[in-house]
Amino acid sequence: MVRVQIVEKEGADLFETLKAAMREGDLRTFYLEKRGRKVTHGNAPGWINWDARMGVITCEILSPQKPGREWQILSNLIGRLADRYPDLVHSINIEFDGARKMVRRASA
Repeated sequence: MVRVQIVEKEGADLFETLKAAMREGDLRTFYLEKRGRKVTHGNAPGWINWDARMGVITCEILSPQKPGREWQILSNLIGRLADRYPDLVHSINIEFDGARKMVRRASA
């Protein structure tokens, strides 16, 4: 699991802007489910559970069918924010779950 906090610029209303864009088809690869509380991506495995309070969008990115592949949705989300909504984002904080063990490659 990866946790992401997106801090909106004051008065930006980014959360509602993103949900409206997904519903209207402006963000074609992202889809809302469960009354807007869950986001899926057309090509990436897993989903995002999200909520917003006081200008902070809190996301949990999960990929239980393909553990370790959360980075795909994360990359798509961050890329879309940077490309289309940079004027609405103040900052982004990413927290990685430490449960996965680091795999070391043998040196050649």
